[in-house]
Amino acid sequence: MMVHERSDNMICGPVMPQGGVQALETMLFTLDIINHKLKLIPGVIIGAHILDDCDRDTYGLEMAVDFIKGSISNIDDAEYACNATAMRKVISGVVGAASSVTSVQVANLLRLFKIPQVSFFSTSPELSNKARFEYFTRTIPSDLHQVRAMVEIVKKLGWSYVSIIYEESSYGIKAFEELEALLARNGICIAVKEKLVKDSGVADERAYDEIVQKLLTKPRARGAIIFGSDQEVAGVMRAVERGNATGAFSWVGSDGWSARALVSDGNERAVEGTISVQPQANDVIGFKEYFLGLNVKNNRRNPWFVEFWEDHFQCRYPGSPKTPYNGQYERQCSGLERLTNKNTEFERQLQFVSDAVMAFAYAIRNVQYDLNRVTPSEQLRVIILASLTWLFARYPYPLYHLNSLIKRHSKSIDITKKCCGYCRGTFEIIINKKNKDGVVVSTPARKGGPNDFALFVKENYGSHKKNGKTHAEVMRVLGEEFSARKNRMNDRIRSPYVETACMVCPRGTLPDPTRTQCRPIPEAYLRPDSAWAIGAMSFSSVGILLTAFVCGVWAYHSSTPVVRASGRELSYVLLAGILMCYLVTFALVFRPTDILCSLQRFGTGFCFTVVYAALLTKTNRISRIFNASKHSAKRPILISPSSQLAICAALVSIQVLIVVVWMIVAPARAMFHYPTREDNMLVCDSYVDASYMIAFFYPIVLIVICTVYAVLTRKIPEAFNESKHIGFTMYTTCVIWLAFVPLYFGTASHVPLRITSMAVTISLSASVTLVCLFSPKLYIILIRPERNVRQSIMPVRYSQKPLALPHPSSNTTHIKKPNMDKGTQTDPSDFAKLSNGQTIVDKNGIEKEKLEVTKEKEKSNRREKDKSDRMKGEILKSNIVKTDNADKSALKEKGSL
Repeated sequence: MMVHERSDNMICGPVMPQGGVQALETMLFTLDIINHKLKLIPGVIIGAHILDDCDRDTYGLEMAVDFIKGSISNIDDAEYACNATAMRKVISGVVGAASSVTSVQVANLLRLFKIPQVSFFSTSPELSNKARFEYFTRTIPSDLHQVRAMVEIVKKLGWSYVSIIYEESSYGIKAFEELEALLARNGICIAVKEKLVKDSGVADERAYDEIVQKLLTKPRARGAIIFGSDQEVAGVMRAVERGNATGAFSWVGSDGWSARALVSDGNERAVEGTISVQPQANDVIGFKEYFLGLNVKNNRRNPWFVEFWEDHFQCRYPGSPKTPYNGQYERQCSGLERLTNKNTEFERQLQFVSDAVMAFAYAIRNVQYDLNRVTPSEQLRVIILASLTWLFARYPYPLYHLNSLIKRHSKSIDITKKCCGYCRGTFEIIINKKNKDGVVVSTPARKGGPNDFALFVKENYGSHKKNGKTHAEVMRVLGEEFSARKNRMNDRIRSPYVETACMVCPRGTLPDPTRTQCRPIPEAYLRPDSAWAIGAMSFSSVGILLTAFVCGVWAYHSSTPVVRASGRELSYVLLAGILMCYLVTFALVFRPTDILCSLQRFGTGFCFTVVYAALLTKTNRISRIFNASKHSAKRPILISPSSQLAICAALVSIQVLIVVVWMIVAPARAMFHYPTREDNMLVCDSYVDASYMIAFFYPIVLIVICTVYAVLTRKIPEAFNESKHIGFTMYTTCVIWLAFVPLYFGTASHVPLRITSMAVTISLSASVTLVCLFSPKLYIILIRPERNVRQSIMPVRYSQKPLALPHPSSNTTHIKKPNMDKGTQTDPSDFAKLSNGQTIVDKNGIEKEKLEVTKEKEKSNRREKDKSDRMKGEILKSNIVKTDNADKSALKEKGSL
């Protein structure tokens, strides 16, 4: 264990609170769980012989030699002899070391004696060489992948010119070599390369100051990557503070100093805003409460805890031996001090320590089960050791039984699939920022979300640009990257073929909770019992009832003038199209099948075509009749009921032809659509893209033409036609469709909303047609039946003869109404016959067509002054009433006289 820092003047430096004492206590806590809570190995108590390497590889190697001497019987089973006077502790394996450089030295020694070693903090890629370190493994990912993560961050930040600082050790040198190659491969230039002293001693302040000054000579290289341990990086940050260069660099750091109090304490201004990478780890359940409950009195098994207590509370504990580091404390510890969340910062990677201890415990238990022994004797311990050694030699990472219990007790990720000596792992980004109390704390950015980036950017970098990219853009880029990466990991399972690899689940499937297999996503579609479907069907049901009511009224009053003048045949065709529009909704909301998709594709466009083909035929007939009457009295062609039905059928057949060709070229089918990774929608293929607009193209053309005709026929007398009602219908329909088209294209990712909007649009268009065209006639038929007569259809037009208006002083008691020229009147029944293509004959058998020819010139003049004649007629009526009242008053006066 690395309990103390490295020192150049003494064997060990000050105590390390996070990576040292906390890591040691995590090991002891995990052993308590194994021995007392889990009782993992019946009859066997696992203990720990803890040695401090003081972060020096030579001292660590010396410690390894000492405990190997005490456990030399592990080398050969035949050399082991039971001593009745002394009980030797059997060393089953080594957990550690923390430093990569120390692990390399210790692993070279342990492989000679075939002693397995599991490290929890050593990340050097050199240790992944199984030919050299066949008995070494680790629970933390290699730096190889950490370096790649750091390069990805540099790329996302848009940096093309950076500086690199790395420590002089296996940890730093190997990482720098990989980092240099990756940066060159991505076209990123290196401004300054500086090495931090580690293996050759401890650097003084002047060495760190020189490094900072060299970085300042390259002002364009604002980004700096620093790959080192916390002790060395702390020296760099102190030099940054001394050189007043706290705002000069944007630091990207490694896991060796990420979130370490040793780096940040006293260097808050320099550390604030730094980005660091470290392997993702979870909290060890229960450890935080355990550690905060420790004190000097209840924790006597840890020989370094008093030293930690003195360093933590800056006091001298009574009776403790004097050290070079506690002599400066004048205040004595009372023993009443308490560790709290506020005064204690925890190491974020303690999970890897717990996993390493668990690995040995489960390996020993599995060997015991294989030997079918319940209470091992001393001889069995040797057999277990030999078997465990063989197990590690054959399987470099024997963690294949750890999944459930490690997850339950340490919230560990599945390390059996995470590493095999050469780990891939998952990394998280740590940022250092001030909390509300002004203290710099380390926060996982990917757990905190993009808001953490926003805070760190605002407080540390402001709005100025660095390396050509604002740090507001940095926040956005990194936030999007973390969100995208999180989404990408949600669709992966463990590969059954390669332990360190993942497999992407096929579309329509998602990983199960254990991430061992892909499970199908239940299909989803617009079900009839959904709120969308119920709303659409309710609207359509009301429309169907209203359409049926109108059909009944039309059939019952089919011989009345209003129904006959509206064109009974085309009215029934129009009502049939409206009814089909309402019925299409029910075909849209049921479970899609190939047949139902074909019906939807045909019905959606066909029902509209029937409606607007009938309207177009009707407006075209009215327009042709009145346009022809301006030039001649000859009856226009193709205005009979049968002709109108034939024209309407021809217009509808064009839509049928379009849909049939479409069906042949691209048959309709039901398919699964995946708008997001978690969705599995069963829909008709035409809803996925914009192909449904093919069915609506021809009806839209009919709508446009109908609207044009409605505008052209708007001045025709309304008693003879429905031009104004048709015009209002078409204007409203155009507004509905102008709203529908963008809504259809804008709901591509929400298929149920797209289907519902289509159904509602179809029903709404049908409702507009039904209300605007038939409600005025229903009003006359049902509420004002006295107007449903021939005289009320055509307004009376008066002759153009000058009117003799009475003088106010005249004694005339009665004014006769002006004689109406019968030749100027039009019989409404005659217009209905003319509209239906029949011949009009007068009472004497003389055809009215001939009479109209002889009076063509006179009628032409009347048409031009028709509007003024009607106004004069109204004035005349008003005057007649006034004159009658005046005459009556005069008679009364005479009678009174």
